[in-house]
Amino acid sequence: QVQLMESGGGSVQAGGSLNLSCTVSGYVFSSCMGWFRQAPGKGREGVAALYTGGSSIYYANSVKGRFTISHDSTKNTLYLQMNSLKPEDTAMYYCASDPYCGGSWSQLNPDEFNYWGQGTQVTVSS
Repeated sequence: QVQLMESGGGSVQAGGSLNLSCTVSGYVFSSCMGWFRQAPGKGREGVAALYTGGSSIYYANSVKGRFTISHDSTKNTLYLQMNSLKPEDTAMYYCASDPYCGGSWSQLNPDEFNYWGQGTQVTVSS
């Protein structure tokens, strides 16, 4: 059974940093993995994604230059380093994964990811 578990969320002031982690259990083969977020009253938005078996990495325009996604295959863990945080980054952040990497995964389409964690809250105050 595939399980994803996020950690590292919290409350910070604008300009601060957080590092989210997502530990995967249940499989270890290459897959597409990504971070998504959902603010109250809004839809789920793609933040960043990568392919664990290669070098492809994609970011939403809103986080380019501030967030960095990475993967440690030895720990089967996905990370999201978030710097220069803004109040508009406030949301529940979810880790997602899928071994088949559907056609629009690189456009950060959440429908292409079938395995999801429970989420970790990030709150940025001004």
